[in-house]
Amino acid sequence: MRKQLSAPFLTCSWGQGCSSSACSSVFSLRKMSAGLLLLLCAAAVLRPAGARSPYDELPDAYRPGVDLVLEQLSSHASVQHHFVFLRSLEKMEIEGSFGVKYLNHHFYLKPTKCAKGASKEQHCPYRNDRPLMDCLICYKTISGRMDSNPRPYVHCMQKPRITQEMKATRLAECKKISYNPGAPTILALSTG
Repeated sequence: MRKQLSAPFLTCSWGQGCSSSACSSVFSLRKMSAGLLLLLCAAAVLRPAGARSPYDELPDAYRPGVDLVLEQLSSHASVQHHFVFLRSLEKMEIEGSFGVKYLNHHFYLKPTKCAKGASKEQHCPYRNDRPLMDCLICYKTISGRMDSNPRPYVHCMQKPRITQEMKATRLAECKKISYNPGAPTILALSTG
């Protein structure tokens, strides 16, 4: 019984061995392509386990802000899917005194195919049929920990829906939180 191989001009008899050098080179190519396919599959499986996500690349000071945004976003009833940090657009850090810092972080979140509540460690494929979430958070830290006074400002909206008015409101709200060098400090207050 003769079977046609992938090249239309080569034929080999199965069961009788392949005597021509052309047939043996076809079998070698098949073995090499199977080995290459196996290697590519192994690389695809191992890469996500050892790969660093964009979130992992964030400086430590900005991670609590992203965590708070993700927590608040997933608490909304209308949000059905899990989101992951995609990339920073702008990061601003103002050093105050006594270990105080004011941080503004503008970034994108990407929707995934996982249901809301998926863990960070879970690998969730991106949804490319939904728009990015455009987020801004402004907050104060003391000795590296997020302070609740003033309350952090969080604003997220689907990227295509962001208007100039929203951008102006964001800027005004963040200015309320950020450091004002002319503001009175506890040391300047008189006790009477």
